[in-house]
Amino acid sequence: MAGDELEIIAKHFAPLATHPAARKLEDDLAVLQTRGPLAITADTIIEGVHFLPDDPIETIAKKALRVNISDLAAKGARAIGILLSLSWPKARRSAEIARFAAGLGEDLKLYRCALLGGDTTATPGPLSVSVTAIGRPYRRRIPARADGKPGEDLWITGSIGDAHLGLRAARGELGSLPARDRDLLIDRFRLPQPRTRFAQAIARLAGAAMDVSDGLLLDAARLAHASRMALTLEAASLPHSTIAQRWLETPDAYQLRLLSGGDDYEILFTAAPEKRASVKRAATRAGLQVTRIGGASAGEGVSLVDSHGAPLPIPDMGYRHTLGG
Repeated sequence: MAGDELEIIAKHFAPLATHPAARKLEDDLAVLQTRGPLAITADTIIEGVHFLPDDPIETIAKKALRVNISDLAAKGARAIGILLSLSWPKARRSAEIARFAAGLGEDLKLYRCALLGGDTTATPGPLSVSVTAIGRPYRRRIPARADGKPGEDLWITGSIGDAHLGLRAARGELGSLPARDRDLLIDRFRLPQPRTRFAQAIARLAGAAMDVSDGLLLDAARLAHASRMALTLEAASLPHSTIAQRWLETPDAYQLRLLSGGDDYEILFTAAPEKRASVKRAATRAGLQVTRIGGASAGEGVSLVDSHGAPLPIPDMGYRHTLGG
């Protein structure tokens, strides 16, 4: 990383450290005064794995923040601060750091949180951005993956599959779609939309809850496993955007690709049937589409059924992280 680390921090990142706990990024740690529980999450995004090498550097900064904000929202919490660890490739121009910091600063303002500290280092490898986000829960109970119960409804915010199509569009694989549609899909891949306006409803209404990052099917399986129950997803109820619906009408379309693709960052949650009206009212207040897509029952695993209740094959559950050789 060209330039002295202290100079880079003072010039580009100290202005983002607006919370007193950050100590102007001049110390070895932050000191956060708080009462009650905190929600803490961490995610790393790596060039070539979670974003493309030629993605705008501003969107990389924002995505690194937003995937963590999404985790907090899915647990009924709001962000209050973050720690940033930035591993900057020696081959990437240091002039881009200013643009990275500007993009991060825009989103810190948008989500009303501050940079509290972190680390910067040079690396011979790809760009790696790690964010640890600290959040304050809206209620004392923080919905866990393990909190689901048989008999509950299964819900999803927003729509599923746009980010998968956005990645394909960014790779030049969706040339048949209009340019405007391709641009919108690429934005969905590069810039997740954390459902922060629905976080209070999650805290109040959800049984089990998590965000969808590795594909709806795989993450539903994780929720089912943690709650020791079975989940049934109704293929006809799964929400797709207008663009994705148009793609599903093309010759190479296959709905399961949208269900196993990652980067949706929607909230998957269960809620008791008697809370259906409350969920819908909360969605209206948040200006957000929320769809009941199935239900939980005794058993294990995830099944996908058609409009007649017949099971559909699931050859690919979704993206799995693997370590080692």
